[in-house]
Amino acid sequence: MNAPNPSIAPGTVVANPFPIENGQLVIGGMPLDRLAARVGSTPFFAYDRAIISAHVRALRSVLPHEIDLHYAMKANPMPAVVQMMVGLVDGLDLASAGEMKVALDAGADPAEMSFAGPGKRPIELRQAVAAGVTINLESPHELDAILAAGKELGVKPRVAVRVNPDFELKASGMKMAGGPKQFGVDAEQVPDVLAELGRHPIEFRGFHVYSGSQNLKAEALCDAQRKTLELAVRLAQSAPAPVRMLNLGGGFGVPYFPGDRSLDLLPVIENLRAVAADARVRLPEAKLMIELGRYLVAHGGVYVTRIVDRKISRGHVFLVTDGGLNHHLAASGNFGQVIRKNYPALIGNRADAPAEEEASIVGPLCTPLDLLGDHLNLPRAEVGDFACVLLSGAYGYTSSPLQFLSHPHPLEVLV
Repeated sequence: MNAPNPSIAPGTVVANPFPIENGQLVIGGMPLDRLAARVGSTPFFAYDRAIISAHVRALRSVLPHEIDLHYAMKANPMPAVVQMMVGLVDGLDLASAGEMKVALDAGADPAEMSFAGPGKRPIELRQAVAAGVTINLESPHELDAILAAGKELGVKPRVAVRVNPDFELKASGMKMAGGPKQFGVDAEQVPDVLAELGRHPIEFRGFHVYSGSQNLKAEALCDAQRKTLELAVRLAQSAPAPVRMLNLGGGFGVPYFPGDRSLDLLPVIENLRAVAADARVRLPEAKLMIELGRYLVAHGGVYVTRIVDRKISRGHVFLVTDGGLNHHLAASGNFGQVIRKNYPALIGNRADAPAEEEASIVGPLCTPLDLLGDHLNLPRAEVGDFACVLLSGAYGYTSSPLQFLSHPHPLEVLV
């Protein structure tokens, strides 16, 4: 049995953290064929609670104690996963009232929850005010609905300002700040917004700055974290009350593709320690936090499909499976990738067999985009075998066009 390497540094993401026994992936302590029988049908997403928990705890063991760790639910909002994460992290970051319901049902403390995202509807803002969740203000327009809800409910809304900074997270896979953006209030407009907040009965909490995601460059993350603190200190001079929270964002990347190198966590942690020490002096009442989603859960998940056909077209092998981009849009290359690259994939019941052929793993959809793995070196696979996509714990099920071509939805299990 191949066990995960205990010498791997805390926070390191590896392509295959799952043990292998008698050729089978072992997920949640259960061989893949037995797990598939337990689930009842393919395709399905399986999340290994022990692997995810160990990864989160390893990260927390090296984080400065002054830095709270929040889970960005959008990465994987499966209720069972969220309930598990509530016991592992300090708070949750939400992107909809639907996520808020899952979080509250899971027992999360609303005082440690924040609600971000453009285009929040008045009913969602009202729900957040009623629950006592901190609302990250994305535009002055949202304030009217927040104040109306607070007046109607007799509740003082908790509000932070999401800032669109005048810098970006360099080398970020998805840039979410700097330049014109639909996210947050432009930094130069924030003093006016703060002045307006000071004229109303709200509980001002502080600032949220999320510059980008999927970053594997430690120096870029460190630079953004330092600039975020400087920006917050500058804006605090216009705040109607002391800054009590500063969300430094996240952006820690996962090495999905060949050639990617795992994020070097040590300089990021050292930088956070320095930022926290600086903040103690310059923003003495502020609680600092980072929010991570993908980085916490991606490596603990696997998407499992069954091969339903093996065909050869002009010399090339196609392994046709019962699931595809309708379930796992990111793995197909259609979720923000400029150039399509392969997620790590394998034949889950031949996981330690040597490669014998080059093959492509495709789904059942009537589009050439339905490609889970292209020109992979794999052991010979047959109908009935399991084709698995690793690093599938984040942005899988809920980030995919599940209704496309009306195929059955996949199942999800936490084991």
